[in-house]
Amino acid sequence: MSPIEIGSISVVAIIVCVYIGIYIPVALSMVSIISIWLLRDNFELSINLLKVAISDSVMEYTFATVPLFTFMGLVVAKAGMGADIYQVMSSGFRNVKGGIGMATVGANGVFAAVTGSSIASASVFSKVSVPQMLKYGYNPRFAVGVVAGSSVLGMIIPPSAMLIIYSFVAEQSVGDMFLAGVVPGILLTFAYIGSIWFMGRFASDYVGGRPADEYEWMPFKQVFDKTAPLLGLILIVLGGIYSGWLTPVEAGAAGAACGLLIAFARKRMTLKIFWEALIETGHITASILFLITAASIYSRMLGIAGLPNELAQILEQNQLGLVITMVIYVALMLFLGTLLDTASIILIVVPLFLPLIEPMGMSLVWFGIVTVVGAEIGLLTPPLGISCFVIKSSIDDDRIALKDVFMGALPFAGVMLMVLILLICYPSLSIGILN
Repeated sequence: MSPIEIGSISVVAIIVCVYIGIYIPVALSMVSIISIWLLRDNFELSINLLKVAISDSVMEYTFATVPLFTFMGLVVAKAGMGADIYQVMSSGFRNVKGGIGMATVGANGVFAAVTGSSIASASVFSKVSVPQMLKYGYNPRFAVGVVAGSSVLGMIIPPSAMLIIYSFVAEQSVGDMFLAGVVPGILLTFAYIGSIWFMGRFASDYVGGRPADEYEWMPFKQVFDKTAPLLGLILIVLGGIYSGWLTPVEAGAAGAACGLLIAFARKRMTLKIFWEALIETGHITASILFLITAASIYSRMLGIAGLPNELAQILEQNQLGLVITMVIYVALMLFLGTLLDTASIILIVVPLFLPLIEPMGMSLVWFGIVTVVGAEIGLLTPPLGISCFVIKSSIDDDRIALKDVFMGALPFAGVMLMVLILLICYPSLSIGILN
């Protein structure tokens, strides 16, 4: 077989392996090593490239951000700061149709700025927000759909693990990726709030609900007590990075330390919870760094096979410009979103398309934001919508089936797609802030 054929078969093989349940990094590494062996007829070369992949990836100083931001997010979640910001938001939207849903989106947006995890957001707000919406007569399908839709903000609003993974694959600055994610994250937050207002106005039966009378206007002191810790963390982390005072690694360390001090000071952190956060941080960090190592050997395999160059030649021969290329790219991500998780999609498709986008003169930072938003739609689509599964497993209500979670999330997946189209058409929405 030719190198192109081996490379093409390897990509399909990886997708099949992941779909049948093989751990993603194992699938990436195993298929890549075998493919390099076939391409060069040298097994020792495959092993040597694996060693190089490890030294060039997880040993990089930049990836110290992974455990630091992960630990900070877990501390914030376990300390109940998400519930605090939710209560403040609920008091502000209490008399608006769909107000608790809007409060959930707003709280998720703020919470995302310190957690960087869609799964953490889905878990926290399915326990905090869904029971309240059901209490006030909201449609169960709408209630879980709001939590599922807004949970994806955790992977778009920095700090985000997916932006860190992309920054490695595309060799871009983590700080630039974080900065570029701010406006798209805010844009998607307001798009969600606007869509809830629209549904409340023109599809009130679907939304349901009644005014949340128990949520009265909070006095300023109470609002300050509940929001100051979280907003302070955001200021330290994102403000430190954007002002240039802190590197992403230093900001992660400062945020983790301050989050821990706040949790202990407010008596919401015990030694047991602290230990659980450390153990969970280790598990998450190990899985992400394993993914990054596997992505490194996979990228090298694609380069040896020459598959990206072949795709570039096909596009050039058929005179396919940026628009058609992006249509193909988004369609591929939406398709893979029904089969794979976000990290897998990024690791598989980005190395294939980077050599196509860069010669077109487009910013790879912009391409990263488009990639993460497009891949995140897969969190809401069956059969592998991870956020939907997390929400179903987090709530104990027989009235809500997994089908209801997926159907409730569908309108928000549509909103994400519209925002994605805007980001593609107007790159300045993401990279304008860098200039």
